Amino acid sequence: MATSMLRLLRFSPKNMGIMSRNTGSKSSNISRTIQGRTAVSTPSGAILPKPDKTPFGLIRMTVVVVPFLYVGTLISKNFAALLEEHDIFVPEDDDDDD
Repeated sequence: MATSMLRLLRFSPKNMGIMSRNTGSKSSNISRTIQGRTAVSTPSGAILPKPDKTPFGLIRMTVVVVPFLYVGTLISKNFAALLEEHDIFVPEDDDDDD
């Protein structure tokens, strides 16, 4: 059913101007660019070689993420202690007795 709907849309009179070749004036606002996926092929159509694989990718990611998570927790812990010290944010223990 979906393919029949696509066929109807492809050959509808509204889309015939877009599908047909513009043999008239060159002042048409419709651009005639050919879209291509340049990430896998060259403009001539040749397939590019596989991209280089980063060695130790998981280890490098761990070496970067873990220290920054640790530094972030230290900053947030110290800031929470500062807020509590100056009575800006003090959690109340009375709410937990329910």
